[in-house]
Amino acid sequence: MLPDMTEAGPFAADPPLTSIPESKIPKIHRPLGYALAAAKRGWHVFPLTPGGKRPLKGFTNWEREATTDPELIRRCWSAAPYNIGISCGPSGLVVVDLDTPKTDERPPSPWDQPGVNEGADVLALICTVAEQPLPFDTFTVRTRRGGTHLYFTPPAELSLGNTAGRLGWLIDTRAQGGYVVGPGSFVDLPDGVGSYDVINGEPVAELPQWLAERLAPDRAEPRRDHISARRLLVALDGRGAGYAKAALREEVQNVLDAVPGTRNHAVNSAAFALGQLVTANLLPFGLVEEMLHAAAHEIGLPPREAASTIRSGLEAGTRQPRRRNS
Repeated sequence: MLPDMTEAGPFAADPPLTSIPESKIPKIHRPLGYALAAAKRGWHVFPLTPGGKRPLKGFTNWEREATTDPELIRRCWSAAPYNIGISCGPSGLVVVDLDTPKTDERPPSPWDQPGVNEGADVLALICTVAEQPLPFDTFTVRTRRGGTHLYFTPPAELSLGNTAGRLGWLIDTRAQGGYVVGPGSFVDLPDGVGSYDVINGEPVAELPQWLAERLAPDRAEPRRDHISARRLLVALDGRGAGYAKAALREEVQNVLDAVPGTRNHAVNSAAFALGQLVTANLLPFGLVEEMLHAAAHEIGLPPREAASTIRSGLEAGTRQPRRRNS
């Protein structure tokens, strides 16, 4: 019989991960201890395909079917070495996914700065700009490609969903309606091969309030009345605006021309570039902010997402003033 591994063993930060050497455990059973350990923490688990990240066939309603029942878990994971999915909503989790870039992928502005090479660096920069401590004192998993999953509990007053890039380059989050590949899983896919390993087994911390506010759903953002960005561009064209306002026209037009899938990045990039001009006293902050909000509204970016992206981009840009001859 497989030893009971529901104690701290499978979630220890360093090997050995169980009370007996992992090499002595039949390969088919290795994920079971991790699934049981996750359930013991109150995390709802469900099977993913062996070697993959997708829910096992038949688990289309994985958020409802995920379980903490140890008997169901034993029955399921005794059948095959399924990977482990953790359903974030029922588990009361918000997981911040700090990814690593793909081959030859370079950070876009405003993240193209010395020392910024991956999602963890972007989060560190965000914390520096916001004058907040790094939120790394929580349960942490190293992902198959060298990224990081930071596990948090959401503030009681907020219901958070999934985001992609809202905080910054290579940072996604999973909460209500999302799941993550849990520790104890091994993924073998064309874009990366490797295991998911616990590197910090301490209790899950509450998501810092300032980060929660940036991830809050759209309804948390006050309604804004927008002037058409295109009309504002026309108004600028007739005023002999010079270098700085020419740059403003160009950046706003870049946002208006952005196609789905690139819109958040376009707004972020424009906010960074214009923030450089604002802090160099070449453009008024109010005009830049209004133009960016108008453009983001016009291309259909959700208000809360737009506000967070514009704020983040402007803050980063103001740290690197740009002069006319630069």
